[in-house]
Amino acid sequence: MSPVIKRKGERFTIPSKYLLFVLTCLCTALMALTIGTDLFNRPLNAAAGYVVVPFQQGISRVGQWLSSRSEELVQIRQLLEENASLREQVDELTVENTLLLQERAELNRLRELYKLESQYEDYRKVGAHITGRDTGNWYSVFQIDKGEDDGLALDMNVIADGGLVGRITGIGPNWARVTSIISDNAHVSAKTLSGTDPLIVTGDLKTMADGVIRFGQLVDSQDAVAVGDKVVTSHISDKYLPNILIGYIQTINRDSNNLTKSGYITPAVDFEHLEEVLVILDLKEQIQDREE
Repeated sequence: MSPVIKRKGERFTIPSKYLLFVLTCLCTALMALTIGTDLFNRPLNAAAGYVVVPFQQGISRVGQWLSSRSEELVQIRQLLEENASLREQVDELTVENTLLLQERAELNRLRELYKLESQYEDYRKVGAHITGRDTGNWYSVFQIDKGEDDGLALDMNVIADGGLVGRITGIGPNWARVTSIISDNAHVSAKTLSGTDPLIVTGDLKTMADGVIRFGQLVDSQDAVAVGDKVVTSHISDKYLPNILIGYIQTINRDSNNLTKSGYITPAVDFEHLEEVLVILDLKEQIQDREE
């Protein structure tokens, strides 16, 4: 239907083909005007400058920030992986270092045992590891990993650290129990190298808190015994072989009877940190039989 236009109270119509023709001409003119001139470009460019450009700048900054964060996350991931790898290497090196320290400590102990073996080379000996001990801070009674199958027997002497540890008081096929000279009521017949007078060394775990054990019944009429003198096992001991180092005299006191002296000895053996010992395979009675 043709459009209706009111004009001065009258109603008339414009044919559709004329209207289409007019609109076509108008569009063509506008297209020509747009292509041939910058009449519309300036407002559009101005609008783009206020709207599009800031938007593009914002998008660009966001993109740069996201790119930077992405690179940082990659670097952090790499650092975490490197840190985990370094931790593993540190753990491995720590274990290796601990093993090396243990091996060095064991080597040093074995060297000391070798020196001890050379010191008492006249006796047959076998090495043994300590596998257990009684409760407490001191190796007063402990168990070793050698027994009758290895040629051990009751009353065999045990040495370490250059001195006397004790003797075997219990035994099995592959184990032995050692009672040390620091045990309560342990007694050892001894003497000093500076004199021939005998004395009795008595174990005492209470005095071991101060690192010493007792001695008594020393007849020192010549006053030849002094602080620092070596104390060794004597020939009259019924269980212990002669001339095995026990320790060093720390203090000397004259008893109330004015006939004997007593005091304290610092043991040659570290009875707090024993790990390996040497067992002398020669018994006191066997040595005496040979000498006879």
